[in-house]
Formats: sequence, C-alpha cells, structure tokens
Amino acid sequence: MSSLGVRVEAAERERIQKFIGEVFNPLHRAEQRRWARAYLWGLLHTPGKKTPRRMAQAGLMPTGAAHGLHQFINSSPWTWEPVRSALARTIAASRPAYAWTTADVLIPKQGEHSVGVHRRLDQATGRTINCQRGLGLFLATTTGAGTGTQCFPVDWNLVLDGAWDWDDLRRRRARIPEAETGRPVGAYVLGFAAGVAAHSRLPDAPWVLNLTRRCDDASGVMAGLARRGLDFVCEVDPGQIVLIGRPSPRVITVGELMEEPHARQPHVLMRQSEQGGSKGVRVNVYGGPVRLAQRGAGKDVSRPYHVLEQPSADGAQSARYWITSLLDRGVDEVLALARSQAAARTTVAALREGFGVLDFEGRSFPGWHHHMTMVSAAYAYRHLYGAPDAVPAPAVPMPRASAETANRWAQAGAKGLGA
Repeated sequence: MSSLGVRVEAAERERIQKFIGEVFNPLHRAEQRRWARAYLWGLLHTPGKKTPRRMAQAGLMPTGAAHGLHQFINSSPWTWEPVRSALARTIAASRPAYAWTTADVLIPKQGEHSVGVHRRLDQATGRTINCQRGLGLFLATTTGAGTGTQCFPVDWNLVLDGAWDWDDLRRRRARIPEAETGRPVGAYVLGFAAGVAAHSRLPDAPWVLNLTRRCDDASGVMAGLARRGLDFVCEVDPGQIVLIGRPSPRVITVGELMEEPHARQPHVLMRQSEQGGSKGVRVNVYGGPVRLAQRGAGKDVSRPYHVLEQPSADGAQSARYWITSLLDRGVDEVLALARSQAAARTTVAALREGFGVLDFEGRSFPGWHHHMTMVSAAYAYRHLYGAPDAVPAPAVPMPRASAETANRWAQAGAKGLGA
C-alpha cells in the first residue's frame, strides 16, 4: 500500500473509532463495542442484502463471526435507548439542528412470526401487504453548505397491532416487554416529544409533522405539543377543526375557513422550476389567529396559531393545509420547515435501499430495536464522515470466544427479559 493509502486508512480508522467511542460508549463491555463496530462496518460495506452471514463474508471475518454478529443483535442484553440518545447528541454536535420530524417505514415480511408483523395497506402502492411498521424520529439538520436539510434517524418505535396486543404466547416468544402495547400513532409521536424534552443536551427545535389521514388524533397531538411548550408546523386535513373569534368562538374546519371571503392573505413565493429559472408558488394565510378545539386539553391550547393553505397549481390535486405556532416566522420560512417531512421520506428510501433496514432476520422485539439502532448509526456515520470506502475491516473476537459469548448473551437475555 502507498504511504497515501496508509494515511487514508489510518485517518478512517481514527474516525470510526471516535464515532464508536461517542455513540456506543453506553455499551460498558469492550466486547460489545467490538461487535458494534463489526456490525456497523458490515452495514456500510456489504453489497445487497445485509445479513450477518453476508456481512461476515464481505469483511473477511473469521469463521464463526456471522454467528457472533447474529448473537450481538438477537441475544446480547444491551439497552438501545442510551445508544440512540448518544447518536442524537453526536449528530447535533456536528450539524446545526433545524427540526424534529417523524416518518414511518413498512418492512415486508413472510409469514406471521416476525415481531409486530400484520396486514396493512401500503399507501404508496395501494396494495395490502404483510409487514412490520416502524415509526422513526428524525433530526433534520442544515447541510454544511447551508443550502438544504439532511434528516438523520435517531429513534424508533415498532407499531404493534392486532394479536400482538393480547396474545401472550406470541409476546413471550418475541420477548415484548409488558409495558409495550399497541397505541395510536399520535401517542408514539408525543412519546418521542417527551423523550427529547427530557434530555437537556438534545436541541430545542420546531416539530414538523404530517397529521393527515395517517394520524388518528391530530388535535390531540398538537395539544400535547402545546402543553409541553413546543413549537410546531403540522400538515392537517381540510376537515381539521379550529376555533376562531372571541369571546364566543366559532367552530370551523380549516378548509371552510380558507374559503371565506376576505379571510385569506395571498403570498407568492418564488421557487426553482424543473426546467430551470424560477416560478411563483401561491400560498394563502388566514388573516387572524385560530385556536385548537381540544376538550380538556388545558389552557395552553388557547395559544394562537396560524393556518396556511397551498392551493393546487393546476387544480388537479387537493389543497394542502398547515397549522403552525411559529407566528413570528415568515411564510417562506414556515414552508421551508414543512419540507423537512419530504427530507425524512428521502432518508427512509435511502435506509431501505442501502442500509439494511429491510434485512433483519430475527423475530424478537429487542433484536429489531438493536438492528434499527445499528442502521441509524450506519446512516449517520456515512453522512457525517462521507463515503467510508477506506474503513478497514474490523477486528472481532475469534470463533471460540464468539461461541462462548453467544451462550452468555443468550442466558443473560433470557433472564433479563423473562423469556
């Protein structure tokens, strides 16, 4: 190898070791951190499907390493929450925080034994599929050049449905904790918000959410954010109810509100067109404040909000509506924040294509969360440090040690989760 190649490899080794030290420091055993590094390397470098066997082969790891990788994900009793918090802090320390947002990912599965698997309509294709549904929390940051946003996954929930709520045998087999039950999507979102607010070292940024037909209680989610004093930009259905006027407020939907004469203040925003040049995009803002209609939500819901409408450019599609607490921000800035949702969907597509989010082969609840934590870490490393082509193959324990470790992890996991 040339001296330049040696320097590049040494620099990459130092970067990945620094990343492992920052993100996986909550793993107190050095052996677990070594397996985390090996799994991370496999996700970054293995072409195609990223199973433990293929990752071990791609890394030219010792015989038995595939078994060790599998056990690290499925049997090692490490907690994923501190690792994810460390990942979020590492990202926030590297890039300016812009917004918090969420997006879901459907993971097709065969059979009925994978944890959380159920039948669900895939809105992208219009087909009902057998799948797991993961709901991710993403930290949107401004790019290095300041010209756009990049979304990083930092936390996950596995949305449970149907028999996974009441079938004790299936729950025990999948090692689902007792407290983990199916709940509305809005409850998961507010759980994310509570988790972020509880960590003083995580950035304070607006929440950007899509609360259209996929959310069962848009008013409840916005009220929950309001109670925590959090700013937000939420896309809602035209039938979303708000209150206008005082002291006797009138109940009205945002769609009806924006149809009222003289209610709208039109704005024209300039956007780059696909053909080059720029074009005007019309946005309407309701002239006065609105309030949320959420019974029993407390006085914080009396905060004023703005309603924005973006009509369809050609009339072929429905108008889009947003409710925001950011009264001091310009229309252009609010809609720029709203585009964080599109950036999160772009990240989900990348996770599906190149980071192994679809490739988890285990059936347990802890295994799923371990794998999704590693996927998130791999995505962050790739986009914080660039293409990792020179990352050296990891050093992993030898096969005999791997088998012994696997037995210890399996026993500890069974005891810790009551299996």
